[in-house]
Amino acid sequence: MNDQWLRAIDLTGAVAVIFYFLLIITVFVLRLMGSMEAARWVGIASFATVIPMALLLVTAFKTVRPPIYFLWVGLAITFLIGELVIDDLLKLPFRTVTWATIVYVVIFFAATGGMIGLAAQAGTWWKAISVVLFLVMAVLAFVQRARTGL
Repeated sequence: MNDQWLRAIDLTGAVAVIFYFLLIITVFVLRLMGSMEAARWVGIASFATVIPMALLLVTAFKTVRPPIYFLWVGLAITFLIGELVIDDLLKLPFRTVTWATIVYVVIFFAATGGMIGLAAQAGTWWKAISVVLFLVMAVLAFVQRARTGL
């Protein structure tokens, strides 16, 4: 693959990460506003991020990427699929079980933290934007959990 193609893939990853972070921030804000149904639909829409993540994974095998890159993408895809299945398809009430909530939060932050690494591949500005959005998302995650129990 040439440098221009690799740059396009890295940019795709960064845009997907920013898009995902903004959607999850929107979910948390909607929950805080009491718009649970709207938050659910935005959360379902966030699953679309799996498409560019799958593209990143496929193209990673054709490029020279460090092993951590595969972990970042793999965690993101695993989390996105897991959340869709557990939260939206099966509608399991896992947030009422302490240990399950802790596991979910750890995987959420591992996946989204890895997404920062994916965004960083596109350059310093993309990394900076993703770090700021990650921090906003992290604060909102705990605030909305404390206020809504979700």
